[in-house]
Amino acid sequence: MAYSDFTLGILEEKFGITTHRKSLFEMIEPIKMGTLVQEALDELKTLQVRSEKAKSEWIVVPILRELRKRNNQYFTIYSGEALNVDKDTGLQGECDFILAKDIQSLDINYPIVQIVEAKKHDVEIGIPQCIAQLVGAKIYNEKKKTPLSKIYGCVTTGDDWLFMFLQENAVFVDTKRYYLAEVETILGVFQTIIDYYKKELK
Repeated sequence: MAYSDFTLGILEEKFGITTHRKSLFEMIEPIKMGTLVQEALDELKTLQVRSEKAKSEWIVVPILRELRKRNNQYFTIYSGEALNVDKDTGLQGECDFILAKDIQSLDINYPIVQIVEAKKHDVEIGIPQCIAQLVGAKIYNEKKKTPLSKIYGCVTTGDDWLFMFLQENAVFVDTKRYYLAEVETILGVFQTIIDYYKKELK
């Protein structure tokens, strides 16, 4: 079993995870996109981008790089890395993207955001996988003796973006979905998350 095999029912049965819909962000201040995102989106208009891999390369990565640059490399980006936490419970496997506080470590430390590329162009399908990775990140941090009270996740098709967070045994999924046309608001949401951890992880 791997992260992608989980369902909401299995997550509740194995880990007692409950899911709730909730408005997560209020008064998000859009962030003017920099050259990394602007150039990627301009190039995107001339390409036929259909696959998940292509969308991660042309949409997700430039957004994450822009955020990292804006925050003076506060976090590092892991792409396609395995987060093997507990083989017996199935908390194992590759993650599309992990954002972790950059402490100049060779190993993943302080996973703070899990990003899942949605399958079949449907963010709802990616919710259980994202929640499973949040549970994995929570346990991983606890084993590293760096527990976090809240861990954020995001499921994206590249065009649609849906955010959530895990706190204790409850996952709160945003009632609002964001779209690539409002990329500066998406940047603002991510910045709100990063600002939260700058206060949490002093």
